[in-house]
Amino acid sequence: MTQWHYVILAYGLGIAGTAGLISYCWMALKRAEARLDALKRK
Repeated sequence: MTQWHYVILAYGLGIAGTAGLISYCWMALKRAEARLDALKRK
């Protein structure tokens, strides 16, 4: 394997990790908003 394979793999892992973190934070935000709405309705 050439060095470019490692570069591509590193970029792929970085992009996948960033996308995973963004989706996790987005889902956590939606859960928090739902809990806040439930508290407001009580």
